[in-house]
Amino acid sequence: MSEQSAKPYLIRAICEWCADNGLTPYIAVKVSGQTRVPAAFVKNGEIVLNISRGATRRLTIDNEWVQFTARFSGTSQEVAVPISAIAGVFAKESGYGFAFTVPSDPVTSLHAATAPIEAPDVDAATADKKPRERPKHLQVIK
Repeated sequence: MSEQSAKPYLIRAICEWCADNGLTPYIAVKVSGQTRVPAAFVKNGEIVLNISRGATRRLTIDNEWVQFTARFSGTSQEVAVPISAIAGVFAKESGYGFAFTVPSDPVTSLHAATAPIEAPDVDAATADKKPRERPKHLQVIK
């Protein structure tokens, strides 16, 4: 039997840590054919989503998918992201989180390597209000 990826567990852990500390969890997603996100907010094949309890409804993070309903430009939309397509999870306010290696075809590979990162500052706008620019770089923290 093959070993399960730690990725979904790390995503859930960062989300729980954010909730416990009054922070806002975000995920960076590499969009593919399997990813259901609002196309108008995708830039360079990627999207950053606010997955806090206040920004989402019916949020579920299982070992294969992150799914929720959120409002984009005032319209409620269903979002479904394969865990393999998530490039990072971080707290908006502190930038603390994890970056993940995403294969060129994220659906075919469910096991991605992980590395702790410090994400660049995220502006005050949230992902559910308007699209944002992609972070310029990520830094490895020790």
